Amino acid sequence: MAHWLVKSEPGHWSWNDQVTNGTTFWDGVRNYQAANNLKAMAIGDQAFFYHSVNEKRIVGIVEVVRTYYPDPSDPSGRFGMVDLKAVTALPVPVSLDQIKTDPRLNHLALVRQSRLSVMPIDDAAWSLIAALGGLPA
Repeated sequence: MAHWLVKSEPGHWSWNDQVTNGTTFWDGVRNYQAANNLKAMAIGDQAFFYHSVNEKRIVGIVEVVRTYYPDPSDPSGRFGMVDLKAVTALPVPVSLDQIKTDPRLNHLALVRQSRLSVMPIDDAAWSLIAALGGLPA
């Protein structure tokens, strides 16, 4: 199982929206690197749900329940989407500042490529962030 991080603007799609809807499609990705990350996702992979813009913090975990398929909102037909379901909220949200100040996490795309909306998270970083968020290791 691989781990990921997906970003959303809470004013557009929040963790509460995700929980209320349970499962939803993750559409609108128009960056090729982020789209390639979506293509690499497999059923059962999990992703941190990150509130961007003013909050800048990881607030929950979602799971991939449908792999990459065409995004009907893309008139070019070049981009796709995956379906994600809510798994759990983090008991304690993990802020971008916490991640940036921890040298064990400075390699993450979240720190190095701040505009990337879908990114991989290695197993060690996943475990560390989950622990910071109050989840058992």
